Amino acid sequence: MFEEKINIDRMEQAAALFGNLDANVKIIEQAYGVEIVCRDSELKISGEPEGVEKAARAVKTLLSLINRGESVSEQNVRYCISLVNEGSEEKVNALVGDCVCLTSKGKPVKPKTLGQKRYCTAIATHTITIGVGPAGTGKTYLAVALAVKAFRAQEVNRIILTRPAVEAGEKLGFLPGDLQQKVDPYLRPLYDALFDMLGAETYQRYVERGNIEVAPLAYMRGRTLDDSFIILDEAQNTTPEQMKMFLTRLGFGSKMVITGDITQIDLPAGKRSGLKEVLQILKGIDDIAQIRFSEKDVVRHKLVQDIVKAYEKYEEAGR
Repeated sequence: MFEEKINIDRMEQAAALFGNLDANVKIIEQAYGVEIVCRDSELKISGEPEGVEKAARAVKTLLSLINRGESVSEQNVRYCISLVNEGSEEKVNALVGDCVCLTSKGKPVKPKTLGQKRYCTAIATHTITIGVGPAGTGKTYLAVALAVKAFRAQEVNRIILTRPAVEAGEKLGFLPGDLQQKVDPYLRPLYDALFDMLGAETYQRYVERGNIEVAPLAYMRGRTLDDSFIILDEAQNTTPEQMKMFLTRLGFGSKMVITGDITQIDLPAGKRSGLKEVLQILKGIDDIAQIRFSEKDVVRHKLVQDIVKAYEKYEEAGR
């Protein structure tokens, strides 16, 4: 049995590290087969040498985040463990103190992974950014947060959010109501993100003034969008023709963000995805960034990461 001891300056650090009901430390113990015990101002890690060494690195990395004012959650712990396993845990410091914007309730929105950090930087420094990756990687949410930030800073006059109204195995016609009521369920994730950032009342006020528009992709045809922050969500469900139509709406003083997951295409059989095609067509063009997320960037429930990994493994085996 091997042991390593880590000194802790304040008990508040230990409380933040251990988390509610020691949940954070239990994740580290399970990942590396070690036991972690806190005695006064000392943390003792015991187990097999390799497990103890990696667990100590994970603990030290998390303590460095705590010392710099960051809160530690289950997602932080799991992400830190993945970086330790790659030998690149020092990179986690790049995430410290990088607030994108505040929600309507005053909660800071921050990139939680290096992939998310690259995505936010790309949006800030490029006119068009394409973010591709699995569900739960924050593609839409962070794009909306950056759109609200740009709007609040008066860098743009409008926020325009759009997505193709393509059914995921269900038929639009079966939904009750007029056309707007039929397409609203497809735009709900965009509404949710905006409500979170602005609050329902502020959102409604901006909609009435024309500062915010949430509409199906078909409504974009024939328009030139100047001084706008434009987000195309679920872009894997666009056809090549729709994608070209959308890209050519770009006006002066505008930014575009295109998000999608090429493993979840709901287009009819035989139809090509505009997102898959545009990744090849626009490769290498200045001022257009392409960011690819992996399962490590998933910030939802741990099972979402496991599900994404399992599907990738299954699809690779079937090739």
